[in-house]
Amino acid sequence: MIEDLKELWRYRDLVRSLVLRDLAVRYKNSVLGFFWSLANPLVQVATITIVFKYVLNIGIPNYSAYVLCAFLPWMFFQMTLSDAGESVLRHLDLLKKVYFPREALPISVALANLVHLLLALGVFFVYLLVLGVAVEPGWLLLPVALALQLALNLGLAFFVSALSVFYEDIRYLVGVSTNLFFYFCPVIYLSEQILVSEKIPEALRARIWEVYHWNPMATYLEWYRQLLLPRFVGKGIEDVPLAMHHLAIAAAISLVTLVAGYAFFNNRKWLFAERP
Repeated sequence: MIEDLKELWRYRDLVRSLVLRDLAVRYKNSVLGFFWSLANPLVQVATITIVFKYVLNIGIPNYSAYVLCAFLPWMFFQMTLSDAGESVLRHLDLLKKVYFPREALPISVALANLVHLLLALGVFFVYLLVLGVAVEPGWLLLPVALALQLALNLGLAFFVSALSVFYEDIRYLVGVSTNLFFYFCPVIYLSEQILVSEKIPEALRARIWEVYHWNPMATYLEWYRQLLLPRFVGKGIEDVPLAMHHLAIAAAISLVTLVAGYAFFNNRKWLFAERP
């Protein structure tokens, strides 16, 4: 694996070119360019806000900011896995003719989606200033959160991209799985609501809270909110600081996923050209 990493570093200019190519192709012949990528999350967040705040009367001030703060990293996760399913398949003809590190393909997909997230966060910061949200000290830790989520995304992207070459159903399975997984992450709700839910027996709330945070994306989305937004005041919902052991679990899962995904991909990458 060390030799593979050294070779990948020698081809870093190729990775950069693939990222730039992905960005250029995505916005080709588009007048608004990047803002089309931002339109989808903005429309969805606006719809969610109207339904939950004004129809279901959820009592959280600036609810749209809490949703958008989690929705943007969620889109980074979802789009990375979705694009990873196509990353190798789109270049099969090239793989059979030209030598280069195959792992450059899923890596470029993950990095391109990271660029989209960074651009979207720039717009999000402007939105926070419009709402009158003061600059939070936690903003300085945002690169750490992004790096850990990138490790998780990239590790899963290695698995998805390699498996999709031999089993095209993987791409459809990823779409279904991420849509279902969405509801196990605190995007449209706050994770603290688990601790006050009347639908959950009080004796089980703390245990469910702990199990819930075995999901690294749940921990990361909660962390983004606590880094970027001030403490909230809601209907009987007490703000709970992020537990360090939850973050440690999420970081460990992310790093193990990255290493395992890279090893899995490298173990199969020389079989890609044999696919008919």
